Amino acid sequence: MKISLAIEDFINYCIFEKGLSDKTAESYHYDLNTYKIYLDQNNITNVEDITTHDIEAYLKYRTEQGETISTIAHNLTVIKNFHSYLLKTNSIKKDVSENISRPKLKKSLPKALSISDVDQLLNINLNTAYDYRNKAMLELMYGSGLRVSELIALNIHSVDFTNCIIKITGKGNKDRIVPVGEYSMYYLNKYLEIRSLMLKKEHTDALFLNNHGKRMTRQGFFKNLKIILKKQGLDENISPHTLRHSFATHLLERGADLRSIQELLGHSDISTTRIYTHISDNIVKEQYEKYHPREHKDS
Repeated sequence: MKISLAIEDFINYCIFEKGLSDKTAESYHYDLNTYKIYLDQNNITNVEDITTHDIEAYLKYRTEQGETISTIAHNLTVIKNFHSYLLKTNSIKKDVSENISRPKLKKSLPKALSISDVDQLLNINLNTAYDYRNKAMLELMYGSGLRVSELIALNIHSVDFTNCIIKITGKGNKDRIVPVGEYSMYYLNKYLEIRSLMLKKEHTDALFLNNHGKRMTRQGFFKNLKIILKKQGLDENISPHTLRHSFATHLLERGADLRSIQELLGHSDISTTRIYTHISDNIVKEQYEKYHPREHKDS
């Protein structure tokens, strides 16, 4: 069976039989197409011809391309699911991915920006409609602690401008209501005043638009963020999720309770939110060691 056909069959199986969300299916499709391109370049076009060595070589190639361990682990999970499906449907006689070990993930605390770094990031010169869009997106992401997927999925009617709240559909299609701060609401309104300039022929309810007049994509947001980080003189490796971490950390440092932060972030389990207590503790310890007059005994 051709790899391209097998991928389409697998994605349809994931959507219609396993009930995977559109976002997850899209992620699977992207990972498997990247895998297919690599195999094509090595003259492998049929699923029966893929070997364990080919998969290991692909993962090594992705590592050499600079992908993170977590991304590689996710790629391998998708590939394993794909080959397991092929075996289940008798498209292959042996699952060549079965004995490939997943890379061990390092448990690391999420990094948070300092408030001065956040200010520097958000200090965007507003000259074009795209500048206003970027400003509104970043203010909202930091001001309300949104995930990238939640931010780009917003529609105009998601925002209640009277009560300064937004309705978010998060992981597992769970809805939550999140307050919007004055800065975020101010720049949202400013952006909406000129949003019509970004529209093309087609009408859309999407809140944030790209340069084609369509909904901003995850990839587009990542690309724009890197450009902004470079322009603002900040580390270009700062991820969109860093703003979400910063939102939670800064709230905790100023006395917000963990349950409230859990609700705002949309965490189903408070143990996920507790990671921020460790960040806050580390910051407090660093500040103590740096500034307390009795921390360091003179030699």
